[in-house]
Amino acid sequence: MQDTDTLSALTIEKLNHSVTTSNGQLDILKGINLHIKDGESVAIIGASGSGKSTLLGLMAGLDQHTEGSIRLYGEALEQLDEEGRAILRGRYVGFIFQSFHLLPSLTALENVMLPNELKGNRKADDRARELLEKVGLSHRIEHYPRQLSGGEQQRVAIARAFASAPKILFADEPTGNLDGKNGVLVEDLLFDLNKQQGTTLVVVTHNPELAARCDRQIEIHDGELKES
Repeated sequence: MQDTDTLSALTIEKLNHSVTTSNGQLDILKGINLHIKDGESVAIIGASGSGKSTLLGLMAGLDQHTEGSIRLYGEALEQLDEEGRAILRGRYVGFIFQSFHLLPSLTALENVMLPNELKGNRKADDRARELLEKVGLSHRIEHYPRQLSGGEQQRVAIARAFASAPKILFADEPTGNLDGKNGVLVEDLLFDLNKQQGTTLVVVTHNPELAARCDRQIEIHDGELKES
């Protein structure tokens, strides 16, 4: 394994992605080429259905692309099976899902502790409490997801993504379920992580204020990239 400090965070070359539907093949992404530097913040914008979330999931190794190459810190995702991609995600990746993906049987605290517990980190509890306080939920740590509002669940999901101090953080509409005050709070957390820890930040968003805070904005139109 090469030293990640000497590598680009992400390099995509000639990426195509298609799915088979009842009406035949649907081309979602077409000829994507993209280079993201280590520590850079990038916003991916575009209309609904343009392929933004699909691209984000492929970059994070959550799914396997049809053609082309995606290299995440020097590792070619197309050369890895699901287990290999999972190991790579555990090493480098944090992901904020638009639909939260919290475990319903765990409290807010336990959900945020989980990534570090899986790594055997004995300070998982302290780190989780610190992050839940940062997202304004220190009073809700013993509540289960069903007892939380959509905005509160989103903030728990964000705290969980931050828990293991990822090398690269992918965020799918991270402020989409939040009011103005909490949206700004989350934006500040994202960019604090980016600046203080050098975390590479890749965000899909419809929020123009959030996009404007990133180093670069990249637009997807009908599955093709255009630099803004």
